[in-house]
Amino acid sequence: MSDHDNHPFIDDYLPALLAQASHLISDEFHKTVRKNGVSVTEWRVLATLYGAGEISIGSLADMATTKQPTVTRLLDRLEVLGHVQRVAHATDGRVTLVRITDPGKKLIASLIKQAKKHEDQVMEDLMPGESKALKETLRRLIAHYR
Repeated sequence: MSDHDNHPFIDDYLPALLAQASHLISDEFHKTVRKNGVSVTEWRVLATLYGAGEISIGSLADMATTKQPTVTRLLDRLEVLGHVQRVAHATDGRVTLVRITDPGKKLIASLIKQAKKHEDQVMEDLMPGESKALKETLRRLIAHYR
C-alpha cells in the first residue's frame, strides 16, 4: 500500500491543493479589499496593472483570472472613473492595451501594501527559502500552462 492510498485522493491532487490554498488565502484578504470599497475583480485588475506597463485586455483577463467580457465591462467603468486608460497597440490594430493611471495607482497603492503584509503573515510559518521556492515553482507551472 503506497502513501497515497492512506489519504483521500483530493488531499494529494495538485489542482485541488492549489485551489484550496488559493481560496483560503485569498478569501481572507478579499475581506480587506471589500472593506476598502473595492470589488475583488477591481482589485485583481488594478493589482495586475500596477507596475506592469501596458497589457492587452486578453492577457489582463488571464492574469486577473477573470473572463474577458467581465474585464472589458469593468474597464469601461474604471476608465470613466479615471483609474485606467486604454491605448491602441502600436502595430496591431486588433489589440487594445490597458494601463493604470496615477489616480488608479493612488486608489490601489494602500491595498498593495496591505496585500504584501498579508502575504508576509501567510508565509511566516514556512522555512527560510520555502517561500521563494514555492513562488518559483508556481511561476514555472503558470508559464508552462499559459
